[in-house]
Amino acid sequence: MAKVVAPEVLTVGRVGVDLYPRQSGVPLAEVESFAKSLGGTATNVAVAAARLGRRSAVLTKVGPDGFGDYVRSALESFGVTARYVATAPNLLTPVVFCELTPPSDPPLLFYRAPIAPDLTLGREDVPWDLVDSVPLLWVTGTGVSAEPARSTQREILRRRAGRAHTVLDLDYRPMFWPDEATARTEIGALLDRVSVVVGNREETRIAVGSADPDTAADRLLERGARLAVVKCGADGVLIASPSERWTVPPHPVRVVCGLGAGDGFGGALIHGLLAGWEPRRLADYANAAGALVAGRLACADAMPTDAEIRDLLRHARETVAHAGTAGESR
Repeated sequence: MAKVVAPEVLTVGRVGVDLYPRQSGVPLAEVESFAKSLGGTATNVAVAAARLGRRSAVLTKVGPDGFGDYVRSALESFGVTARYVATAPNLLTPVVFCELTPPSDPPLLFYRAPIAPDLTLGREDVPWDLVDSVPLLWVTGTGVSAEPARSTQREILRRRAGRAHTVLDLDYRPMFWPDEATARTEIGALLDRVSVVVGNREETRIAVGSADPDTAADRLLERGARLAVVKCGADGVLIASPSERWTVPPHPVRVVCGLGAGDGFGGALIHGLLAGWEPRRLADYANAAGALVAGRLACADAMPTDAEIRDLLRHARETVAHAGTAGESR
């Protein structure tokens, strides 16, 4: 019997089936056909890490339907173990329709009623030995938007006790919350129990009350994070530790679909954290991964390889060097 190798990455949370229009630039009412892809933040991040060679698993739930079967088979095809994907008997696997107008920030139509299976994760669904031992655990803000997943994720983080690497993706989606104040309270309560926090400016505004990258990083570090990562879109990425901080510039890209860029960033960040890279290298690598995904359609299917990320970084360095040489020759 083949030995089962333990995952080195466990992500917890959202899963679904993304349906992308085959006709770009038109509203949903005018779309004639869709293409199916694996989706959901925690799921996409696990796929992105697996694409970079990491042994990944996702802890989530699906419905007892054909889309649930698809989720499991798609995960395995991407190299992510589906061992921890449970079934919620009376619920449906979530479906998300994407409208590619505008492509940089496409509107999403979520079918997760009356509640998504991933938000019914209970204590009995959790592989506690793995939670205790996995080198990197990734949780999301969406995971505390409803019970029983809220209490379950809190207990997971209590068990981890903030040790490295315990990562919180702020993952604020307003449609999952009754109001901003509730989101701020519930997401904010997680900050004391993690070692790394990742979010964009809107998400840090919700979590710590500021969309200013430096102020947000200060507040996240004050809450106990040992690394704060603030994604600033066209302004690049700020990454901060208690002693240093860096701003990594963006990679210009023609945006095809901005949906999976943050998840590609997350998978690359995981890879670098496990490799022990210093923060600036982490941010540069993850930023390149996100740019590559933004230039492609779909999320899980669009996650880049290590070779693709390195090629983009090498091209960026050569462009900067050429610009510098041209400037000196004038």
